[in-house]
Amino acid sequence: MRTASVLRRGIAACLLAPVVAGMIAAPAVAGPGGALPRVTGPIAQDSRSHAFGAAAHQAVPENLAAGGYTEAEYFISGQANVYTWPAGGPAVVRTPNAPYTTRLLVRKPAAGKRFSGKVVVEMLNPSNFFDLNIGWAMLRRQLIADGDAWVGITVKPVSVAALQNFDPGRYAPLSLANPLPVTDPANCADPLTLFPGDSSRTTENGLAWDIYSQVGALLRSNRTDNPLRYRERHNPPVQRLYGFGYSQTGGYLYNYVNGIQPLVVRASGRPLYDGYLVAVAGGSFVGAAPMNQCDPAPPIGDPRRQFDHAGTPILHLMSQSDYLWGIDSRRPDSDMPGDRYRGYEMAGAGHATPDELHASAKPADIVKAGRQVPAPGCDQGPRSPFPSQIFFDAALRNLDHWVTGKAIPPRAAPITVHNGTPATDRFGNVMGGLRSPYLDVPTATWSGTSTGPSFCAIAGHVTPLPATTLAQLYPTHNHYVRQVAASTAGLVTARYITPDDGARLIREAIHAPVTDQGPAPGQRPQR
Repeated sequence: MRTASVLRRGIAACLLAPVVAGMIAAPAVAGPGGALPRVTGPIAQDSRSHAFGAAAHQAVPENLAAGGYTEAEYFISGQANVYTWPAGGPAVVRTPNAPYTTRLLVRKPAAGKRFSGKVVVEMLNPSNFFDLNIGWAMLRRQLIADGDAWVGITVKPVSVAALQNFDPGRYAPLSLANPLPVTDPANCADPLTLFPGDSSRTTENGLAWDIYSQVGALLRSNRTDNPLRYRERHNPPVQRLYGFGYSQTGGYLYNYVNGIQPLVVRASGRPLYDGYLVAVAGGSFVGAAPMNQCDPAPPIGDPRRQFDHAGTPILHLMSQSDYLWGIDSRRPDSDMPGDRYRGYEMAGAGHATPDELHASAKPADIVKAGRQVPAPGCDQGPRSPFPSQIFFDAALRNLDHWVTGKAIPPRAAPITVHNGTPATDRFGNVMGGLRSPYLDVPTATWSGTSTGPSFCAIAGHVTPLPATTLAQLYPTHNHYVRQVAASTAGLVTARYITPDDGARLIREAIHAPVTDQGPAPGQRPQR
């Protein structure tokens, strides 16, 4: 299954020389999902060539070194099966041993003694036809605070094409080619995909599943080319892997957990990933993907679109933008050993956030990749600034505590719906769901949907409450701050948000432009 031929094909040595500085290669070791991939890298980053989506070249640049972190890009090469997914069972091999080469973007503590041993592994979101680092955007504060690593994987051919547009020399080795020639009758004329126009008969989206398994096995391995290996003597090995998917790649995790993980367990006796954060995907809203380009996704109502006795803990989060579309993904929470599941609906949170754009490639790089820059605003104004991170930070911590036996995650009621319509309070904010001071001590109405271009239908927006309403609610600034502090204290105690995020919310309230309007209720004016 060696893929040296894939790396060599069409790549002159003079092209590779400036790109693959520090090349490392090691023999493959058998593991779940196929043999472990070969690793090339870290790929040099300098003024002439940098990784797409690199922290220093994000829309909002980030200095990882200031937080004690490093970043590196690697190429991995191996062979992946293409699967079909029959109803009532796990996936079945359709086409075996398809060569591939793709890339990893790795962020980890610079010093091994800071590395927690915990890793979030994300299939990078390709819904804009290029890679978005959404897991990093949502979890970066918690990852850095805990000393965790983050690994993003390019898994879809349309993203590979964007990378090769962006830097043809750097990304020349990448290939997610269809193992079937276009003359093969099994290579369907109209590839099936979640996003029309993002797929080709010469490439295959269905290589993602074994790539995800092989990356997990690589990160758990003792190989010298493991991107998470440190040279220090006392650094801990990788202890826990958590799968992360958001929107389209959240739907991918339905395929992986329900269709591929049983094969991994059959081969090795245990799952590769210790738990999953499945975000803003479920039911009719990206609740599964085509397992290969010629088979449709499981239909609505199919059991494959539901997590049921998955064998690993799953925290499932929906936003206010998508929970109604995905309402058929609702199921009871469970603490049973083989069916540990929590479902959360984030009241006030939008699906398409400004943060996912801030933490991904800058606009000039997106244009260079031949893609459209996503709209930062909609007809009603900028994308909703609701800080979804407060829920993701707690979700990651709660998932880890669940896996390690420290504590079970709290339960939360879903967003309240009556006859298919969300119940709202007098300020227009939804009721139920995961709560925050933004809705319980409101200064605005938070919408999950907007109108306008691109993903505005799931971007959301915020409408400040009138000054007269704020004056009635909060006669003094201190009155407002005390209410936020009380709300926050309850949420921290219940573990819906972390103590660090609770402190951030209170600091934000202290600096909020809620001005004194008169004496607080029950207080007499000073003379």
